[in-house]
Amino acid sequence: MAANMERVGYSHVQGMSLPAFRETLRANRYDGHTAGLCPGLLQCNLVILPAEFAQDFQDFCDNNPVSCPLIAMSKVGEPNFASFDGAVDLRRDLPAYHLYKRGAFDRKLTDISAIWQNDWVAFGIGCSFSFEQALGAAGVVPRHILENKNVPMYRTHIAAKPAGAFAGPTVVSMRAIREQDLPEVIRICQDFPHAHGAPLHVGDPAEIGITDISSPDWGDATTILPGEVPAFWGCGVTTQVAIANAKPEFAVTHAPGAMVILNVDDTLVA
Repeated sequence: MAANMERVGYSHVQGMSLPAFRETLRANRYDGHTAGLCPGLLQCNLVILPAEFAQDFQDFCDNNPVSCPLIAMSKVGEPNFASFDGAVDLRRDLPAYHLYKRGAFDRKLTDISAIWQNDWVAFGIGCSFSFEQALGAAGVVPRHILENKNVPMYRTHIAAKPAGAFAGPTVVSMRAIREQDLPEVIRICQDFPHAHGAPLHVGDPAEIGITDISSPDWGDATTILPGEVPAFWGCGVTTQVAIANAKPEFAVTHAPGAMVILNVDDTLVA
């Protein structure tokens, strides 16, 4: 593991190439969110599980393709996506990880090399950060990027379709969109089915079980201006709730908002 150095903030890593960003991560210098970083490259949620849970988890993703679009899977014990981005080191190339023991959150880590196990399987699941460059190019820069915050995420009362031990509610991310921009936002996001696609709900958050939009379950609350409506996308944190319910002996995920960035164009899936 690289020796710890002074941590840097978001402004320091903005504009970095992917190799430079990975060097920064491997030196344990950045542990923030990845929204807006390495534009044009694919961002993914990460889930790592013991091999005995791999088939059920793959089935859970297949059952819930909007919230959990599965785009990459490792071989057992290999900390990379060999057929997708063999250079990524899934033990070190994320800003922050969450370790779970028997479904309960244990601790946040910035490097999992020391705990990596040879029976683990890693999954890359599409992330809505991947379509945000396209939104920005259309003049719709998401508020959480403008405010340098993590995107707000919420539990809903929409049940995910279970598979084996994996079950739970659908989690969504929210972006405030001007009403006149909604048709263009939907059109753009439909071209990113591997990154949750179009919003699954627009408008009243109570209709999907969110009682207080100013208090997200994960991430940061963001401003909603007059003339804007909240739009909600499927979110890969759905898998983290399912893991809590499945209670494997060990599981590792990305910390919410701290994605793995792959050396793959964000519009393509291998």
